[in-house]
Amino acid sequence: MWHIFGVEIDPNPIWTTLSVALTTTLVLLIIGVPIAWKLARMTSRWKVLFEALVALPLVLPPTVLGFYLLISMNPNGMVAETLRFLGHPDGQLTFTFVGLVVGSVFYSLPFAVQPLMHAFEQVPQALLDAAKTMRANTASLFWQVILPLSRRGFLTAATLAFAHTVGEFGVVLMVGGNIPGETRMVSIAIFDHVESLEYAQAHVLSLIMLIFSFAVLLSVYGLNRKFDVKVG
Repeated sequence: MWHIFGVEIDPNPIWTTLSVALTTTLVLLIIGVPIAWKLARMTSRWKVLFEALVALPLVLPPTVLGFYLLISMNPNGMVAETLRFLGHPDGQLTFTFVGLVVGSVFYSLPFAVQPLMHAFEQVPQALLDAAKTMRANTASLFWQVILPLSRRGFLTAATLAFAHTVGEFGVVLMVGGNIPGETRMVSIAIFDHVESLEYAQAHVLSLIMLIFSFAVLLSVYGLNRKFDVKVG
């Protein structure tokens, strides 16, 4: 237990929240880059449909998304059967850390994909064509051309995905439940404290997250300003 301002605070929800947020952000950057690149370069009339699907969590109530994820990941569902076929002992994803990450990835997907897509759209096609004529392979093209020109998009995507995951409530409650020391995140812990009239604990946890969120945003805006100065 931590003692902050004379209040006893369980640190487990904080560590769980940070672990889920970091893992989710990493996964989103890995899967979000190809999705964003494909959408940025797509000229088909179906682009609007795919953009709407990616952006759906922005307007979909978290409990609705959480409900369908809960149904799809139940022990008797197709996802569980597939995992058991691949060697997972019980195929259980709900009320686990992995389930929290899966739910967070779906819910935070547009917060990673959209900034990346907008950054990729700003990369001049002529520059990519010139690099290809110099026989640049895919890896070199990404690391030496696309990434430097899109670094603000990567920074924004990582920050928004991380911050959005930290503040989740509906999806993580539906998919992960409220298991102390395993799936209880800060947002759920604050709700529990308020429901139990433990306002001192709720105040301290809320203050920690407020300071943390402000520090993250301050760092991002500072880095973005440095990028603008270098470009200027």
